[in-house]
Amino acid sequence: MIKDMPVFDKVTPSLLEPMPYQYAGKNINVCIETEEFTCLCPWTGLPDYAYLIINYTPDKTVIELKSLKMYLQTYRMVGMVHESVVNSILNDLTKVVKPKNMTVELEFGVRGGITTTVSAEYKKTNNK
Repeated sequence: MIKDMPVFDKVTPSLLEPMPYQYAGKNINVCIETEEFTCLCPWTGLPDYAYLIINYTPDKTVIELKSLKMYLQTYRMVGMVHESVVNSILNDLTKVVKPKNMTVELEFGVRGGITTTVSAEYKKTNNK
């Protein structure tokens, strides 16, 4: 069940919901991909389209996919630079899921003859 309805002019991390990982202690890789990620260029207001890849090893929880889909849609009308988008997604997901490790990668489509791929990584330390 979704806690909040998405607001499409700001990123809404409260939409993200964790689910218990049934096999806690067993290392697996979860790979989530979508071709439908969009946000806005903060200078032109034009849409930036990207291929999103999330890879993580769960600890005690996994992300509920419908909540992730709704969360990602909240970026649609938000102007952000590519590097900020990747870090925002990584930070929001690691706060909710608390994985052993996670990588978020966005491959942005051609804009002015240039493509951009940005990735960020999180690794759980013994202190966290």
